[in-house]
Amino acid sequence: MQRGHSQLTAVLSLGIVCQLGQVVLLRELMLVFHGNELSLGIVLACWMFWVGVGARIGGRVAERVRSVGAAALISAGVLVVLPVGILLIRALRGFFPVPPGAYLSIGDTVLATVLVSAPIGVPLGLQFVVLAGLWRLRDNTLDTSSAGKAYIAEAAGHALGGLLFTLVIVQFLNSFQTVILAGVLMAATTLALRDTVTTEFSTAALSTTQFSTAAPVGGPSKEPMKLPLRGATARRVLIAVVVIAAASMPFLGRLDSWAYRMQWEAFSPEHELITVRQSRYGAISVARRNDQLSFFQSGNLMFAAGGRSAPDAGSALGFEEQEAVVAAHFAMVQHPEPKRVLLIGGGARGTLREILRHPVEQVDYVELDPVVTEVAREYLGPETVAALEHKRVRLIHGDGRSFVKSAAGEYDLIIVDVPEPATAVLNRYYTTEFFREAAERLDRGGVLAIGAASTADLRSPAVANRNATIYHTLRSVFPDAIAVGDRHLQYFAARSPDVISADPAALQLRYHERGVQAEGFSPGQFQLLLEEGSLRRVNWTLRRHGRSDTAHLTGPESGPIFPQSLEKQRAQERDLPPVRERYFINSDFRPVGLVHSLAFWNQLTRGRPSPVFRNMLEVTPWWIAPFVALAILAVVALRVLGVAARTRTAHGIATRYAVLLAVFTTGLSTMALQVALLFAFQTIYGFVYEMVGMITAGFMAGLGVGAGAVHHFVSDKSRLTVLMVIQLVIAGCAALIAVGLPAAAQIESARAVLLLFFGLTFLAGALNGVDFPIATECAVRFHHRAERATGVVYGLELFGACSGALIAGIVVAPVLGIAAACLLAAIGNATAFLVLLLSGRNYGAATSKPAL
Repeated sequence: MQRGHSQLTAVLSLGIVCQLGQVVLLRELMLVFHGNELSLGIVLACWMFWVGVGARIGGRVAERVRSVGAAALISAGVLVVLPVGILLIRALRGFFPVPPGAYLSIGDTVLATVLVSAPIGVPLGLQFVVLAGLWRLRDNTLDTSSAGKAYIAEAAGHALGGLLFTLVIVQFLNSFQTVILAGVLMAATTLALRDTVTTEFSTAALSTTQFSTAAPVGGPSKEPMKLPLRGATARRVLIAVVVIAAASMPFLGRLDSWAYRMQWEAFSPEHELITVRQSRYGAISVARRNDQLSFFQSGNLMFAAGGRSAPDAGSALGFEEQEAVVAAHFAMVQHPEPKRVLLIGGGARGTLREILRHPVEQVDYVELDPVVTEVAREYLGPETVAALEHKRVRLIHGDGRSFVKSAAGEYDLIIVDVPEPATAVLNRYYTTEFFREAAERLDRGGVLAIGAASTADLRSPAVANRNATIYHTLRSVFPDAIAVGDRHLQYFAARSPDVISADPAALQLRYHERGVQAEGFSPGQFQLLLEEGSLRRVNWTLRRHGRSDTAHLTGPESGPIFPQSLEKQRAQERDLPPVRERYFINSDFRPVGLVHSLAFWNQLTRGRPSPVFRNMLEVTPWWIAPFVALAILAVVALRVLGVAARTRTAHGIATRYAVLLAVFTTGLSTMALQVALLFAFQTIYGFVYEMVGMITAGFMAGLGVGAGAVHHFVSDKSRLTVLMVIQLVIAGCAALIAVGLPAAAQIESARAVLLLFFGLTFLAGALNGVDFPIATECAVRFHHRAERATGVVYGLELFGACSGALIAGIVVAPVLGIAAACLLAAIGNATAFLVLLLSGRNYGAATSKPAL
């Protein structure tokens, strides 16, 4: 391999490994965390933090160990820790005392992710700085231009890895095979690095690499010096690890299956895992308990139904299937003569089968994942399978929301039978935007039916908040809505008033007139579910809760023993105080319903409320003001102190602080933008699990292009004016994205949505990429060593990205809104611009530009 190409391929392969490792880690952890998107911010934050730690360590290691042997040992370590990390993730739930099926708490999620990502992230960050240092020695330079080249190459590797994963790897390889192949690639390119590098730098220059005001350093020396880069022992270790990894390839399929069984035993030991099928949208797991089969996607229960060994009737119906039967018939009799029905989800658990017992003309059944219907045909009972193939059924594999946007004609009934809204991808069926889209697809007397779990009394703040949010969001779109049930609430909403009926006699009459015969359902259940006292209390609570400033914290007020009739409640609702929209109207771009759902399920499975979710709901839009004020006051104070000291070194402290703050805020802002875009993409497109590699590839491609543009077109990279302009440009772009992003929800084409978000993440990455080489060259003025400056800037940028992922992913996006996460990015870089402006733009003692 040519001398110039070995460094490039080594760094390029590092980028590929980083991207594949990050995506695999993210997907595996999302299974542990039930697909909960709040974990996206935590996983990305922990990844950035540990890679940043590795970079800071690497900045010191690369100064002392200029050896390919160091890179070889790191590669060997990465090849070992990647598959071990997957095994650890599969075993994670067994380390925490949580009930089967329960969500890990936010604290447990953070702790688990920190422990898993540390041994993977640290060596990857360390390797980047080591390879950047070796590249600098090959180029015979004293500045940070080689670090910029390495940054571009790594970003290109990230982009290539993301594209390969999305287009090829995810379809053919399991997680273990993916990381082993990536690790072998990294090892091969490391072994291809040259054993020795001859440099013309003087011994003194190599030992100090300083830049002083007295004279520039870097002139050629008369005596070349060879650096000890052989590392024969390290190479042997790496070769041995590669051989072992290659020999393990035939057994990785069985290892993957065994690891899934181990994970399942911790997740739900009472179930027997039957099969795991990989899908574009998540891992589909099928488990058996007695005669009932439970279907899970990304760790979330989708539905349970009787298997082939159990009949589709009578006492064999399990709780989940019985619930589907009741919900289906209750929805069907809400319309006097339903002819055309749209069913989103739920067909395989029995809802479709029960709908067909009514004299409908056509049922459009939308199921996102074809793997679900394939597995259903293989394992479920004959009646359920026959329903999927019935001549009145049009089976559509695709996203339910996309179908509703583009569907032709109108429906008498739209029944949404999806799992609980405990993830962003499911919460999008409970937002104002979806309810408006559904209303446009209903005829004049059409009805929307949707359900959610509840408790019998609605007394705790968590359950009242979640269910009142669904009710108020429905009422923000539909003129009439009611809730029916106790432990499972069925919501009915209609385009016209007086369409929905709560009269059990009228509903029983419709049921009898249609001649429906359904095993496991009795017409007497209408009377049971529409018991007058319970019906009045539930609707009284839902109508009134959420109208005071502290309702989200205190729970519902005590109601009368005998609430008024539904007719009087409807009439008086318009006179009640307005709903507090911030906490009780769920929308695509402010998914507060997701927070309420997570709080509800945390309390339901753990038996106690979590203070974390309460604290999240108390965050106000002005939380960032003290941090901005502190950053500005700090630079003013440092500048005043520097002027008072009357020395150039002291005077430059404010500028050093300003440069490092700009690095930190750029990492924070671009990652906050990335998290906001991932949330928005999940909401609009619907399945980030499938496309996470593609979206992150867009970010890293932009990173490389931005850094490359600076490398080729900016001659003086140490000018603080350029760094200031970059901060202002990032702030402006983030603000524009915040304003324009909601318009993306109106796009009907899934391909157009994908291209849009790829372009936006590319832009965010390009802004980050432009900043890195400028900030690194500025930092080398006061850190005096190229490797140390590279490690400091790379690490600090990643620490900022860690903070941005946590703040935007856990608090800002779900509580204050996705646009607020974009505004966080804008405020961060606008603050950095002001701090640079106020710093005096003086480097202090090290003001001369290093000679090349």
